[in-house]
Formats: sequence, structure tokens, C-alpha cells
Amino acid sequence: MDLVLSYADYYIFTPYVYPATWPEDDAFRQIISLLMVTNTGALIIYLLFGALSYYFIFDHNLMKHPQFLENQVLREIKFSLQSMPWMSIPTVALFFAEVRGYSRLYDNIEDSPYGWIGVIFSILSFLFFTDMCIYWIHRFLHHKLLYKTFHKPHHVWKVASPFASHAFHPVDGFVQSLPYHIYPFIFPLHKVAYLGLYIFVNIWTVSIHDGDYRVPQFLRHVINGSAHHTDHHLYFDYNYGQYFTLWDKIGGSYKNPSSFEGKGPHDYLRKLKDCASNRTSNGYENGTQENGKNK
Repeated sequence: MDLVLSYADYYIFTPYVYPATWPEDDAFRQIISLLMVTNTGALIIYLLFGALSYYFIFDHNLMKHPQFLENQVLREIKFSLQSMPWMSIPTVALFFAEVRGYSRLYDNIEDSPYGWIGVIFSILSFLFFTDMCIYWIHRFLHHKLLYKTFHKPHHVWKVASPFASHAFHPVDGFVQSLPYHIYPFIFPLHKVAYLGLYIFVNIWTVSIHDGDYRVPQFLRHVINGSAHHTDHHLYFDYNYGQYFTLWDKIGGSYKNPSSFEGKGPHDYLRKLKDCASNRTSNGYENGTQENGKNK
């Protein structure tokens, strides 16, 4: 985050926002700047990728599903925008620790223990580490003592749109993001790789709420995509993972997505449409028969 803060200071904060006498490395100034950068960045990522997904990927027919709520999209956006500033407060505390040099983030490839191989390995280990942690955190949030207060607000959206991706209770949202932030305090990671991964996980979070279940056949039982996460919203006790199905299979919570079995939300809508067509057809035939009798 110090890379982002450095650019923000150079192009915006120092020339246009703060007095020249306030040094860039002042702790209080850094906290204020991080709050502004974090909230602005989160808002842009959420609205930009949420809108792109909503208009170009999300199947709007899902909005006809009986479990898609009235004014749901606006409610998802409103809930997200109310929660994100609160989520940002503890997040900024961790970003501040990074900026002050307490993490194991590094600037140059030469600083990697194993060069480029080390950078690639750290990216992969980040994904597997955070997937494992989020699985257990997510599953813990389904405990009866926590679920109703902290996690149930996200499960209001049974059939979600991409804008449900960040519609969490602030505690829920921060706790599930915690593995992303603690990784660089435990393991070495390139700063640019970390920034890219941070953006990626936010886009991924949008993607698993977009209702697009297309996954290459050979990855269907490996990648925890939108089909898997849709079933999590519908059936609660399955598919807690973030990117992969590994920990669901280890933890006994894996469920083959109903959409892959012809029983998903799209299939339900097709059945409703077929039933309506049959009723219309039968009504037409009955009406024709009655007219024939009258003649």
C-alpha cells in the first residue's frame, strides 16, 4: 500500500490537499491518506467491476427468480456502501503497519529469496493460504452463535447479483478479508504482486456472485466458482471455499453444484416458463373446444 500512497502523495495529496509544512511520513497524515485511498479504491473497484459484471455477464433473467428480492440490486449496493467505510477502519490499521515497514513486503525481485521463482511461488501460496483461512473463517461464521448477527445479512441475497459481492456486515467483511492482510506479515511477497492480488480477490468476489456458471469441464470440481457459491447462498452448509474446492472436500462440506445437475436457478426459471407455456396452451385448447361445442 505504500506504493499507492506514494503516488497519491506525489500527484494529489502533497500538491493539492495538505499544507506544504506537513511531512509525508507523518503518521497521522498517513492514516488519513490511507483512509481516503482505501475507501476510494474500494468504491471504484466495487462499482466498476460490479457494473461491468452486471451489464455484460450477469443473466438478468435471474431477476425473475422467486427468491430474487424486490429492488434487490439497489439494496445490495446500499448495504455495501454503508458497510465498506466501517470495514476500512481496521483494514487501514493493517495497511498502516505495512507502510511503516512491519510487513515482509519487498520492492525488488532481487529481494526475493529465490528470484522470480520465489515471486511466482509466493503468488500461488497466497492463493492457497487465503483459501484455507477463509474456508475456516467462513465456516465459523455459520456457527449459530455468530451467524444471525454477522453473516446472515449476506445470505439475505439467496439469488445474488454481482453487487452482493461486498454486501456484508462490516465485521463479517473484515474478518473474511483478514487472511489477505496477514499473509505479507508472515511470508515475503513482492509489493506489486500483493497489490495485484488485492485487486484480483476483489474481482473474484464479484465473479462468484455473477450467476455465470461456465467453467472448463476439467476444472468444475477444482475451482469454486459462481455455481458453487450460488449453492452456498441457497443451501447454506456447503461450498464455503473462496477459490478452490479443496477444503470443502477435506471438511466434508463439498456439494456438486445444482446447476451442473440441471437443478439450478436457471433451470428452475426454465421450468416455470415451460409450465406457464403449458397452461397457456391448455387454456387455448380448452377455449377452442368450448367454442366448438357452442357452435
